[in-house]
Amino acid sequence: MASPSSFAALSAKIKNRSARAGIIGLGYVGLPLAIAIARSGFAVVGFDIDPKKIVALDARKSYIDAVADDALNTEAEAGRFSATADFAGLQACDIVIICVPTPLTKHRDPDLSYVEATSRSIAEHLRAGQLVVLESTTYPGTTDDIVKVILEKTGLRSGVDFFIGFSPEREDPGNQHYHTATIPKVVAGDGPEALELMKAFYGAAVTTIVPVSSNATAEAVKLTENIFRSVNIALVNELKTVYAAMGIDVWEVIDAAKTKPFGYMPFYPGPGLGGHCIPIDPFYLTWKSREYELPTRFIELAGEINSAMPRYVVGKLAEALDIRAGKALSRSKVLVLGLAYKKNVADIRESPSLRLIEIIEERGGRADYHDPFVAEIPSTREYQELKGRKSVALTQEAVAGYDAVLVATDHDQVDYAALVKDAPLIVDTRNVFTRLGLSAQHVIKA
Repeated sequence: MASPSSFAALSAKIKNRSARAGIIGLGYVGLPLAIAIARSGFAVVGFDIDPKKIVALDARKSYIDAVADDALNTEAEAGRFSATADFAGLQACDIVIICVPTPLTKHRDPDLSYVEATSRSIAEHLRAGQLVVLESTTYPGTTDDIVKVILEKTGLRSGVDFFIGFSPEREDPGNQHYHTATIPKVVAGDGPEALELMKAFYGAAVTTIVPVSSNATAEAVKLTENIFRSVNIALVNELKTVYAAMGIDVWEVIDAAKTKPFGYMPFYPGPGLGGHCIPIDPFYLTWKSREYELPTRFIELAGEINSAMPRYVVGKLAEALDIRAGKALSRSKVLVLGLAYKKNVADIRESPSLRLIEIIEERGGRADYHDPFVAEIPSTREYQELKGRKSVALTQEAVAGYDAVLVATDHDQVDYAALVKDAPLIVDTRNVFTRLGLSAQHVIKA
């Protein structure tokens, strides 16, 4: 049973908005969350190990599309938001939220090094009366079996001295209809008092709260959401390859199928999966399932199909160059259109475009890219050799100088009508030309 004084004191602070929140990891999840919480009246301190982010935030400059400079400035001017790289400030925080990456290793095992290191940093400053929340996507059991265990090594006990919970992030970069405060928030806690604190705190910042029975259940909710998308995207990617062999346009099939008002939900094929969630999160469950000697065939098969898409697309590109231009890929210059993993955002996390460039160059071709949102390729975990490459201007002369344009991301800012006129060959993985009524003989779908 929790200490009445710890629980009551924190409950009162949350109720009157005097609780101070600390958010560790100011990326695509952490920064929008920090501003949403600050807007609800809480003082928020953001923590990050990247000094460049702290410098930008001190200058009131946002590096995340979902957070406008004006919004950042408003909360900073009101004294509700500040950022620091000094984790000693965690001790002054009543609520501490972990929003750090949870990538995969090269063997597709969970890499929880960021979660573990952050938990140890919190443990150094842990005190009675704090609520610690994990938002990073992970396998069921992480919050209780890893974060809680690390924190309890201090001698303080969860549910007695401090409280711990899990609430999965649900950010969708580029979504104009939903933002952090309007997306329903799943919350869970280690014990009834922790759950009550989670409900009170998040309920003050977001419109809808969805309580579940345990941290493991909440962790499973997030994985289920992403596995659902991964499996269905893999299905249409596989259908794409089968229908293409039959001379059937999969996009036309999907457009007709989605007219059914029940029992069908449209998913669309592409050059591969991108973003932090769908290419990575399902494998957290496949790894955990081994502990129970249970196979996850659907998840693993979906991963294989989706991971194979970049190579399939490059194969279609090579075939188109050979048949249409009489030229080998190894002697061709290719412009990859779109580096971001989805349209109208600058997010390149796990983008299949990076893999497309790599495969083209592995096969001897030369690949450049154009992206109106990504001027230069930043440092990435897996594609360090691409760091520093710059976006090519989409001029008539430049486009005409390439043997083919490979459309990987269908940004709205691109003049596709001009592209049809200027490019000798186009390989379209997004069906953008048909959607815009720009079909042509030299536009090949892949």
